[in-house]
Amino acid sequence: MRRSSFAAREYIDHATSAAPEADALDADDADTALAPRQLSVPPAMAGLRLDKALAQLVPDISRSRLQQWIGAGAVRVDGAAASVRQALHGGETIDVVPLPAPEDLALRPELIALDVVYEDAHMVVLNKPPGMVVHPAAGNWSGTLANGLLARFPQTAALPRAGIVHRLDAGTSGLMAVALTLRAQTDLVRQLQARSVMREYWAIVVGAAPKAITIDAALARDPRNPLRFAVSRSPRAKPARTHVRCVQTVGSGRAAVSWVACRLDTGRTHQIRVHLESVGLPLLGDPVYRRGRPTQLESAPAWVAFPRQALHACRLGLRHPESGAVMSWFRPPPEDMRTLMRSCGFAGGDEPVEAFG
Repeated sequence: MRRSSFAAREYIDHATSAAPEADALDADDADTALAPRQLSVPPAMAGLRLDKALAQLVPDISRSRLQQWIGAGAVRVDGAAASVRQALHGGETIDVVPLPAPEDLALRPELIALDVVYEDAHMVVLNKPPGMVVHPAAGNWSGTLANGLLARFPQTAALPRAGIVHRLDAGTSGLMAVALTLRAQTDLVRQLQARSVMREYWAIVVGAAPKAITIDAALARDPRNPLRFAVSRSPRAKPARTHVRCVQTVGSGRAAVSWVACRLDTGRTHQIRVHLESVGLPLLGDPVYRRGRPTQLESAPAWVAFPRQALHACRLGLRHPESGAVMSWFRPPPEDMRTLMRSCGFAGGDEPVEAFG
């Protein structure tokens, strides 16, 4: 397939001029500043539980976090201690003193090798290796990308989430943009919300992928398994759209394997993995989204040894948050995924391909 040095510019120019109303970002969104708040309960909220009322009064904070704050005594109603299930009558004054999240308390500098692709005074672009967790969370309170950022770029200590504006799953490798100033972080988040950031991923999937497909299906947490997300028609499901192009297919029938390129209009948690599984193209090596994967592939030497989902964020394009210049970067998959691609019989993998024309 032909290469094009103008792909990122064309994508960003089109998305900037034709972007729909921006959705709020998923877990990739920046935290709201932890400033104390004093709220008045309107009469229309009479009869509501405190946690439900707060979820409406402070929509930028998750209900679960609000419940934690109430339980920790950080929320008072008319100056008195409150409880989650406390019924409101309307007219009360609620004082909220936000508490930092556990992951924020875990943010401390650690000397971790980082593959810096681009760096200036405003932002950096990193090539995240597979297996690295992006931000501290339960079970991973150290050794994360955020810990490494704080050591190499101390100025990120003053920024929400250490300047991180979008995430990759631990098992996914590839390019990420990180802000070094609050102004740059705000601008990059807005670009993501406007869907003008070009993010292209390469994936190795089971099955013969169609030449081109757009998967437009809302996602929500799977009610049967809290570790999974699923295509859903629930009112709580968030819109999600993935464009998929087939680069190569080897084999046939249920033994076929395809190399596909994916571009995101939205950035939902596990979006590519869920969308591809939903159309019968599960990723090789994915430990969670495995439906439709033929059992005969489970014992194939080329795939059984691959320890993660075969997914790599290979290209990133955006407007520089300070200069406005259109910039783009490409990095091939790490050696483990390139070895997998060679073992499958795919040609290439070291250079960009223009799968989207």
